[in-house]
Amino acid sequence: MADKQISLPAKLINGGIAGLIGVTCVFPIDLAKTRLQNQQNGSRLYTSMSDCLIKTIRSEGYFGTYRGAAVNLTLVTPEKAIKLAANDFFRYHLSTDGKKLSLLREMIAGCGAGTCQVIVTTPMEMLKIQLQDAGRINAQRKLIGQAAAGGGAAEVRNLTGLQITKELLRNQGISGLYRGLWATLLRDVPFSIIYFPLFANLNDLGKGDVEGPAPFYCSFLSGCLAGSTAAVAVNPVDVVKTRLQSLTCGSQEDTYSGVMDCINKILRKEGPSAFLKGAYCRALVIAPLFGIAQVVYFLGVGEFILSILPGAWH
Repeated sequence: MADKQISLPAKLINGGIAGLIGVTCVFPIDLAKTRLQNQQNGSRLYTSMSDCLIKTIRSEGYFGTYRGAAVNLTLVTPEKAIKLAANDFFRYHLSTDGKKLSLLREMIAGCGAGTCQVIVTTPMEMLKIQLQDAGRINAQRKLIGQAAAGGGAAEVRNLTGLQITKELLRNQGISGLYRGLWATLLRDVPFSIIYFPLFANLNDLGKGDVEGPAPFYCSFLSGCLAGSTAAVAVNPVDVVKTRLQSLTCGSQEDTYSGVMDCINKILRKEGPSAFLKGAYCRALVIAPLFGIAQVVYFLGVGEFILSILPGAWH
């Protein structure tokens, strides 16, 4: 994206709109990713993304694939807005005399963006994972006919995101919502370090020597390729984060005390390949998500909205 002085309100609007559109399009695949990552050896219900989605639709209906979407749709606007606006902010302040940023400075800007976004990302992912994985755990418990599992509960209660939030705040305080914070940082900071410089350079390659913003298709393809590349690169940490943030486990599934404990148990019991669980799902989620985000960003939807609002802050 261009290294120019930014209109923060416009960037926030662009990031929010892009997030809403993207999440609506790809959320069922994200649900499959969460369920595939959480199932452990000996408790497998799903063999692939398509198998997971088919079984979910059969047991929970089509809208079961959107379980937890309300949390994402509520919080994805500030999350994406912070991520995109923070990257632009850091790029602007790291640039000198309008010159192209060096790769190191691009990576520093991405690091700053990834660090800022975890303020919203961690509680959003925490709540979303509980809602997404509840159907898998219930299905597993019904399948093995276990009357009492996970401390005596026959079924996972169908709580809303708000109810889970209240329980966490009441029992654990604000730290309950930030469970898995370090794992989220270990995922999102490297993701942003990879994504933003890769996107910027791919976008520059696509537009060649032409001045001004890149063409529509170039922004979209650059966002998709950079997003999927970064997503697969950090997938091992995403598996760890997903496991750590799951409050309820299925029958005979491990619980973890921290990042290193999780890594050690996965390596010992499931092998290195377990860290690639859901990798292709994550690539399929992130590619269009960031492709759409960059298109909205470059089309200047936020700027247009501000231009038609009387007395808008530009």
